[in-house]
Amino acid sequence: MQITYPVLLYNLTENTTLGICVGTEYRVTERDGQRVKDALSDYLKRNYKKRDDYRYFDIADFKMKMVGVNVRPNYTDDDGNDFPAKKELRVEVPVIFGENTENGNYECQIPLLDGRFYYYDARQMKVLAQHFITAQLNRMSPDEVYRLMGYGTPRLEKVTLKINENREIKGWGGEAKQDFPQLNRLCEEMPLAKSDRRKRTALPQTAWELKDKVTELYEAAILKNANVLLVGKRGSGKSAILQQFARIIAADKKTNNEGKTLYRMLPQRLTYGAKYLGEWQEAADGLIRDLQNADGLLWIPDIVRLLQTGDNRPETGAAAYLQPFIREGKMQVIGEITPEELDGMRRLLPGFAESFQILNLGEMPETKVFGILHKLAEFFDKNQKVTVTQPALQTGYRLLKRYFPYESFPGKGIKFFGRLVDIAVAENRKRITKDRVIDLFTEQTGLPELFLRDEIPLQKEQLRSDFNAQIIGQPAAVEKISNIIQIFKAGLNNPYKPIAVLLFAGPTGVGKTATARVLSEFFFGQKKDRRRGQNPLVRIDMSEYRHPMQITNFLGDGNRPGALVHAVRRRPFSVVLLDEIEKAADNIFDALLTVLDEGVMTDNLGRKTNFRNTVIIMTSNVGATTRQAVGFSETLQTGQKYDAALRKQFKPEFLNRLDAVVTFNNLRRADIEKITRKELEALQKREGFQKRSLTLTFSEALIAHIADTGFDEKYGARPLQRAVEQEVMQKVALWLAENEVNGGGLELDWKEGLQIKKST
Repeated sequence: MQITYPVLLYNLTENTTLGICVGTEYRVTERDGQRVKDALSDYLKRNYKKRDDYRYFDIADFKMKMVGVNVRPNYTDDDGNDFPAKKELRVEVPVIFGENTENGNYECQIPLLDGRFYYYDARQMKVLAQHFITAQLNRMSPDEVYRLMGYGTPRLEKVTLKINENREIKGWGGEAKQDFPQLNRLCEEMPLAKSDRRKRTALPQTAWELKDKVTELYEAAILKNANVLLVGKRGSGKSAILQQFARIIAADKKTNNEGKTLYRMLPQRLTYGAKYLGEWQEAADGLIRDLQNADGLLWIPDIVRLLQTGDNRPETGAAAYLQPFIREGKMQVIGEITPEELDGMRRLLPGFAESFQILNLGEMPETKVFGILHKLAEFFDKNQKVTVTQPALQTGYRLLKRYFPYESFPGKGIKFFGRLVDIAVAENRKRITKDRVIDLFTEQTGLPELFLRDEIPLQKEQLRSDFNAQIIGQPAAVEKISNIIQIFKAGLNNPYKPIAVLLFAGPTGVGKTATARVLSEFFFGQKKDRRRGQNPLVRIDMSEYRHPMQITNFLGDGNRPGALVHAVRRRPFSVVLLDEIEKAADNIFDALLTVLDEGVMTDNLGRKTNFRNTVIIMTSNVGATTRQAVGFSETLQTGQKYDAALRKQFKPEFLNRLDAVVTFNNLRRADIEKITRKELEALQKREGFQKRSLTLTFSEALIAHIADTGFDEKYGARPLQRAVEQEVMQKVALWLAENEVNGGGLELDWKEGLQIKKST
């Protein structure tokens, strides 16, 4: 008999191809598609020969189709606006489909989402696939969705495995191996065989400095048959402990021909493919039976998600359904959870948490962390032939400790240096230096080297000069943000709060949003890839959240993140601009107090969103109407009237959490002309002028005319860009359509209309 498996081939780089063997867990990267197919075929044959193990693939004459869905709720445009979403994100996902040879119906598999479903009418496939894909994407974090989009469109190939149907299939101990359909569908046996392990990372599978915790887990789970929750912060080593535990019990079973087998299942897999009432419960019943027959032990990463799986209400979801089976010993479970998530679990479904024995993982001492980092460097040197220098280790530790306080060592160090080594291998580099560490850190966070290198001094006067050139007519604002940068550079900001919390007060159109944009570019604008929502400014219009019921759209409801949480989880290093904050509902202000004070937001399941690497800026027009009309005022106003208006509008507990109130002044005539000159000079960067090699010069008369036309007493300088487009760009475009020019310059003047003259 011959089994034919589909293979999806993705060209990641010119010399790197990823292959996914559909229907199995096998993934491999090689230099080209043929090498990928050879490697996958070899894995299948070796696993069948050595362990008598293979997966049936029952889709005959399978085909591939890219199925597209539109994902909401949030989309980030070029200005960083996050809500409301004016556009939808189009995600294309490959599906494999065809007639199932076993039951005569049809089957569809979605490998990138670990999904599969059956259908009875061939015409239903696309609609059902779109429904399934949309449901899964809505459960994923923004980073996961963008990572999935990055795969692109694969090409479909195939590999085959010849099997002997009359051959007796043996298990670990020589006994006939049983078929466990739900275990095979929902779980993966641990530890993964070498042929199963994905080759895309260079990370070791060792629980360094955590052997005592591995022993505690073994005693609780194997000797006492207890259900166990490993409780620790992200990166504390929970998964590493379980990987080591899996190897130990697998070795025991191989030696003694008996014992438990560990299976790993993501919580969301329990409902994959379930379309009708009762289907996931039926799958859970089958899983429990299979675990009993296989003497299986179930490992559930992120176990708190069980409270949301199957139903949005914890009391009727998968955790509640499995609770009596766990408590009565009909299934044994080991879960991973953070302390905050455990608190949320105890609050929402107390009986479930009480079914487990708790194994706590505390913070690892610095000496042990450095010991692990040195072992990690030795591992990379031996296995990847990449040397990680001592300064690189020290720099990585320092930066990770400061900028990622919400994750723990050793996990964040292993992950960071693992990525560095992956890049080094791909680029054929043999050495990782301090400079390479800083380069990757800049790419991940957008932070400039000024903040990452202690040896680079802050040039205060140059900083103020640069800001004054970009933020025109607002010296008080420049002084405030310069002070924030000085404090952050010195490392004296409170690490348990946002970098800064500011309220920008002033009339419309005087530069509040422009200042936020300049600050975001300075702090977090160094990322090379600015696509896919990487704009360092998160801008949210708070006038969209006037009603108390809209708090779920803003923060989330525990099942889906709201606009603010969605944006900050995707861009934890950013400037968050909350426009017109005074228009938000009172309950939104109350919810923001914890963020402003502690720099974190925790949902009802205990999952945290970290704001400690953000600058939070709120803008307000409160007090603007009590002052003299906005115009070409030559006298800068004080902030006294604004202070009084703000104290009347906002509660004291809100104002007390602000680091500073920055008052923006009315723009003077000279300021308007400077802004006009800046907007006109920015036209030089437009593609149409650059491809024609044209330079532009502007007369003082034109600048004066645009300043008069583009300034409005009510809206300040906001209409200025529209005036530039209407008075200059539209007319220049018509002139270029009628005149063939290539190279040289254009002189633009105003004399009862726009005058255009070509210069050499």
